[in-house]
Amino acid sequence: MQTSTILIVDDNKSVLTSLELLLEREFEKIETVSDPNQIFPILEEQVIDLVILDMNFSVGFNTGNEGLFWLQRIHEMKPELPVIMLTAYGDIDLAVKSLKNGAADFVLKPWNNDNLIKKIQATLQETRHRLPANPTKGPSEPAMIIGHSPAMMKIIKLVTKVAKTDANILIYGENGTGKEILAREIHRLSLRSRHELFHVDMGAISESLFESELFGHEKGAFTDAHESRIGKFEAASGSTLFLDEISNLSVGLQAKLLVALQNREITRLGSNKKIPIDIRLIAATNRNLHEMVKQTRFREDLFYRINTIQIEIPPLRHRKEDIAAFAEYFLKKYASLYKRPGLTLHSKTLDKLENHHWPGNIRELQYTMEKAVILAEKDVIRPSEVSMHSDNTFSSDKVPHLKEVERKAILTAISQNAGNLTATAEQLGISRQTLYNKLTRFNF
Repeated sequence: MQTSTILIVDDNKSVLTSLELLLEREFEKIETVSDPNQIFPILEEQVIDLVILDMNFSVGFNTGNEGLFWLQRIHEMKPELPVIMLTAYGDIDLAVKSLKNGAADFVLKPWNNDNLIKKIQATLQETRHRLPANPTKGPSEPAMIIGHSPAMMKIIKLVTKVAKTDANILIYGENGTGKEILAREIHRLSLRSRHELFHVDMGAISESLFESELFGHEKGAFTDAHESRIGKFEAASGSTLFLDEISNLSVGLQAKLLVALQNREITRLGSNKKIPIDIRLIAATNRNLHEMVKQTRFREDLFYRINTIQIEIPPLRHRKEDIAAFAEYFLKKYASLYKRPGLTLHSKTLDKLENHHWPGNIRELQYTMEKAVILAEKDVIRPSEVSMHSDNTFSSDKVPHLKEVERKAILTAISQNAGNLTATAEQLGISRQTLYNKLTRFNF
């Protein structure tokens, strides 16, 4: 038996069972997952020697693009990890394409047991010759958790088509839906990923600082310009520039942005020299730009310039199938952060999470899971230990007890300060010792 760990990824439970029974006699450890989102927590926690990956996962999506998408994401995290693709006979062209995209080999369904084992053994042997001893784990930042709902599968299909182009992308979505995370994922999958993505929150830039922040300035260009400084456009040249909440720009600033995008050059404040720029633009907003154009609050020419490809992220309440994956991801993240190994969710807790409306979307779910990890008393988080936004609002006809108001204020402050009790005490306007006393009184 070889001392190797094989990870099998296929949404067909029969395929997983068959392959596990076949391979456990030949290899030391076999891991199986039916949801490709679970690939990355496993790659973070274990040393996987080889992945067997299906080409298709969602009903109605049989193009094989999903397999190519997950293949690329695996190699973003573990560039040298060998991946063997599982594909049906009719997808041979796609299987060949997967080889060009870095797959080690492919196997047709139904497979021949002996041939499959030989392919795995040959791939492992070839990989060991290439890799140094004691390979390290992947990067500390995990790959993005996408979700597996039909709505997100459509987005994945679109992202796989456009990520490697330089097309400008406009991302729509409510607050907390993950617009910035999706922008970073598009950049990760792009041909510009060897460079850092540059992020600018357009809502946080004042009119007076706009040109300096985006285009840069020369020494002496204005009163406080004590030295020359390059702007975000110049810094992001050759990479991706992400302009978040672009709808917050005034019409005057929109005109300046449009000129830079059209001419693909900028001029620093205090200089007459034109500097060429080469950026891939991704913009995001939580507002309806179509309506803003009609109301002349957003320039139509700028709208069409930034909106080559449009991606709309649905709110979490419209993709409840993804809640479990996000909840488990945040559970593991904060259980590790707060040294709470072994924490799990009670089945009724998961039901409670899936039935919540989530007005704050993924961001609200993240804070909810962090708070639950902090306050959990045992290894299983029960429904009563999970407090959502709606649990902290009071009806107009019932005045809460002051003790309950104080307890919930402390919980909220702890969550907002990521468990930092010093910062929590400062936010609440009390001493650290007073906070400790209150935590003891409320049995936290």
